[in-house]
Amino acid sequence: MFPQLVQIAALLLVVNAEWNTKDYMKREHSLIKPYQGAGMSVPFWDFMGSTMVTSNYVRITPDLQSAQGSLWNTVPCNVRNWELQVHLKIHGKGKDLFGDGMAIWYAKDRMVPGPVFGNMDYHHGLAVIIDTYSNHNGPHNHQHPYISAMVNNGTLHYDHDRDGTHTQLAGCEAKMRNVDHDTYIAIRYEQDILSVSTDMENKAAWKECFSVRGIRLPTGYYFGITAATGDLSDIHDVLSVRLYELDDPNNGKDNEDRSQIVPQASYFEPPRDHVDDPKPSSLSGVKMFLLMMVGAIAIIACVVFSIMFYQKHQENTRKRFY
Repeated sequence: MFPQLVQIAALLLVVNAEWNTKDYMKREHSLIKPYQGAGMSVPFWDFMGSTMVTSNYVRITPDLQSAQGSLWNTVPCNVRNWELQVHLKIHGKGKDLFGDGMAIWYAKDRMVPGPVFGNMDYHHGLAVIIDTYSNHNGPHNHQHPYISAMVNNGTLHYDHDRDGTHTQLAGCEAKMRNVDHDTYIAIRYEQDILSVSTDMENKAAWKECFSVRGIRLPTGYYFGITAATGDLSDIHDVLSVRLYELDDPNNGKDNEDRSQIVPQASYFEPPRDHVDDPKPSSLSGVKMFLLMMVGAIAIIACVVFSIMFYQKHQENTRKRFY
């Protein structure tokens, strides 16, 4: 009797494992060591720009200015509910000035370089952004590095000069740069709830960054990771990517066809007032120099004229007494 119970329990575990979210990793959407397949290719992944694949990490950007790199999954994700866990590392020689940051994407279009941390603007899908440098002129209520999320239907512009604060869903600080331990981020999308968690303190436990309801994402989009540097620089490394399926076959909602819906979010953070950049002077350096020279000559002429007038007045005064 006991062996039969063991067999039944084992069978139930096997059946359960077919949809158990925490155990079922989707290999075609994951990146784990060893990265490389035959030649220089990476199974299920494409890379471009400054990205370099080594035996221990995938370096999206080196510590050089004006670099852009990307790593994109080649297989569209047809799982409605999922959790993406990324093991990453941001580091560099800069102590006070560094940037710009990296982004994790679930997007319709892949391998399209652009101004949003190495990816295109006006994208379709989800972006989880790790911004390491503050470009905003107005006061921030947070420090950088800062993790935020943006859902776009192709009509929204990411305002890089304002750190995307006017289109972000939510965000949190993440002290993850130049630390001596591993850093992880988990993006969970389940039942139209987007949750982002981190493990930045080497505690082997997730800490919630934010959770937002009312997020509708299509199936059939691609996962990707991009990074960029500008006048400042940093190293952006990816060590592993793991995607876990969260779909429950017993839940009828998970069988809904979402391949044709438009990405949308029912909630955004209240927009912050814009602080315009100082308007540049319309005078060039040469014009400013000439203007200052004319002003200096006018002042000297006034002084000379005043001295001559004073001397002439003194002479007339002396003649009056003779």
